[in-house]
Amino acid sequence: MMSGVMKMKAVGCLGDGVAVPSSVARELSRVDSLEYAVFPGFCDVHVHFREPGFSYKETMVTGSRASARGGYTDVCTMPNLNPVPDSVENLQIQRNLIREGACIHVYPYGAITVGEQGQVMADLEGMAPDVIAFSDDGKGVQSDDMMRQAMLRAKALGKMIVAHCEVNDLLRGGYIHDGDYAKTHGHRGICSESEYAQIARDIELVKETGCKYHVCHISTRESVELIRKAKAEGVDITCETGPHYLVMNDSMLREEGRFKMNPPIRSEEDRKALVEGLLDGTIDMIATDHAPHSAEEKAKGLENSAFGVVGIETAFAVMYTHFVEPGILPLERLIDLLAANPRKRFGIPCGDSYTVWDLNKEFTVDPGEFLSMGKATPFEGWKLKGECVMTICDGKVVYEKQED
Repeated sequence: MMSGVMKMKAVGCLGDGVAVPSSVARELSRVDSLEYAVFPGFCDVHVHFREPGFSYKETMVTGSRASARGGYTDVCTMPNLNPVPDSVENLQIQRNLIREGACIHVYPYGAITVGEQGQVMADLEGMAPDVIAFSDDGKGVQSDDMMRQAMLRAKALGKMIVAHCEVNDLLRGGYIHDGDYAKTHGHRGICSESEYAQIARDIELVKETGCKYHVCHISTRESVELIRKAKAEGVDITCETGPHYLVMNDSMLREEGRFKMNPPIRSEEDRKALVEGLLDGTIDMIATDHAPHSAEEKAKGLENSAFGVVGIETAFAVMYTHFVEPGILPLERLIDLLAANPRKRFGIPCGDSYTVWDLNKEFTVDPGEFLSMGKATPFEGWKLKGECVMTICDGKVVYEKQED
């Protein structure tokens, strides 16, 4: 796959020495601009499309269309659904919805445990041919032995364990970071140890079992340090973080549900450690944890709103504006984080999939313009740079910006 940046300086022209299938070139020729950047389609290994079970939050149709608008041609959907994909029969319900409604490639996860309850192992063997990996995302697997057995079975099946790391006993009813904002405003905090303690446990289990292992949405300084050390020791581990953890800290919180997600936005010290981890390669990829909810569920303030924010339509622009434009991160590295690295780790091909961007276009984030049913974003009102003009999946246009 192509990991570099191509410039389209004339209609349909993709730069020097770039071989583009004729079918794709025909679609690109419809783009009316003197200069756009063309990238391989982005790949997000952590999204929530809410079907089956919660179609009032998002559907396969709206989630995939929103992804295409964000430049994504491949996504992996988490299993906190109803029914949970913990058996072949339950998984098939989601696969049918994907086939009928998705305009891009959607790869489902299979649950690690039945109902994501952590008590009984799911049918990993039965689901293995049709899932991208196994995860109980939304919940940490609390039992050491359960995770050990899951890793052993996943290894035997040639699959990866993808872990939401959270120690329930350390949550203590918290809902934002246990930092200055929580203390000043009388909120219950989620301590950093609730995340990194389970990462530390899992690293030891990976050493024991030899399982391929990926950590979801890391948010703490200690998590970065643990993963950096594990990689240096040769542990088969990768990790992701989200744009909001890289550009925000808890001093930027407001008393609104659009600032509530799990894990929470943490301290400036944590944010700087995440940026350092991104720059030195400890953090392998950017994932959005796109998690739509209804307006009612997000209108109850920090304490009572549902956990989760949307981000798949703003991820590139946030990262481009705050990392590439200031010279912190080369554009090629950002494309690796959004496309090449997740594909390599998860074994997802690119094919004839591209996304076309106007890197000079400035805009203000307006959730009312989102294609996602979810509108809760901490970036509302932010001024960003970079707009998706077209997304092509397998040679077919799946998103094209309409003229103003």
